[in-house]
Amino acid sequence: MALPQARFQPASDQSLLVVLGNEISLKTHRRVAALLHELQQQPIPGIVNLHPAYCSLLIVFDALALRHSELEQTLRSYLDRADDVAQPEPRRIEIPVCYDAEFGLDLQEVAAACSLPVEAVIEMHCANDYLAYFLGFVPGFAYLGDLPEPLIVPRLDSPRRQVPRGSVAIAGRQTGIYPLATPGGWRILGRTPLAMFRPDRERPSLLSPGDRVRFHPISRHQFSALERP
Repeated sequence: MALPQARFQPASDQSLLVVLGNEISLKTHRRVAALLHELQQQPIPGIVNLHPAYCSLLIVFDALALRHSELEQTLRSYLDRADDVAQPEPRRIEIPVCYDAEFGLDLQEVAAACSLPVEAVIEMHCANDYLAYFLGFVPGFAYLGDLPEPLIVPRLDSPRRQVPRGSVAIAGRQTGIYPLATPGGWRILGRTPLAMFRPDRERPSLLSPGDRVRFHPISRHQFSALERP
């Protein structure tokens, strides 16, 4: 099925939204990633920031340097060649997760909702390679997909006021890791000892859009050995 034509929507006096699809899919992601890559490799003077999402790219620009119409015209030429440009190979990152009851706050409920043993939920969650579609919500939070069909469950009816840092959770077709202690409504299966976001690192976020992620289970003892304050 052919992808729809790109749509350009002014989002503010200094931002332009480029809509590249109307559904979450690998094809649409590749289209977003291709345009993002081209703009990173050949920056347009006046662009301040780039914010990729599932089906779109939000471009923030200096309103004194660019106008919406000028930027749209330039972007059309980028789109014409973006699909033909080779993109870098995705990084493959393994994330250790402890699924003990202490950390898997919703694991039992998810298993019951999916009519699966707890062990099967863990095995299924770890058997998949997940694509990091984009970062959002809080610094370092990667939206990972797609979750295996048998594990698809809705968000909690009432979000928690605070989800512990490192919590690995699922909601709908997505899975993700809370980099910071924040409110959240996803269902928590376990916790990773890895720091998903640290501002003192060269790359503050452990994950980046386009990464391929796989989880693997670890014991409580292994969690403690890997954990950093």
